[in-house]
Amino acid sequence: MPKRTHVQYAALCYRIRDGKLQLLLITSRGRKRWTLPKGWPMPGRSPAKTAAREAWEEAGVKGMVSELCVGGYTYHKRSSNRPHLALVYALEVMECDKRFPERGERKRRWVSPKRAAELVDHPELSKLLRGFRAFSRKH
Repeated sequence: MPKRTHVQYAALCYRIRDGKLQLLLITSRGRKRWTLPKGWPMPGRSPAKTAAREAWEEAGVKGMVSELCVGGYTYHKRSSNRPHLALVYALEVMECDKRFPERGERKRRWVSPKRAAELVDHPELSKLLRGFRAFSRKH
């Protein structure tokens, strides 16, 4: 019998600085590997709003999140033998605070999409980061 997949929602946080796209990575709590903010479904919140909430709690960023899923990747947690699927939602960062709930537990780093793809351990996430393009919005 196949194992049930656990689904989490991740935020692909981005900004444009000096005309260049930058992505935000954070470290995981346990193994300190570079990854995206992500969390479990929250009652009463859409997947995108859940991803945005995790971005605040884990990385201290707020912004405009898209309800459109930009991709996903699978991974395994050491604490579980079930596969996990992270569905990814783009979040254009408008605020980056120094004080946030998990500030003492994680590091955060702004990098180019190419560098982000090199830093993460998951091949599917690496491909997603390398190919990400910011949404163009009319101001």
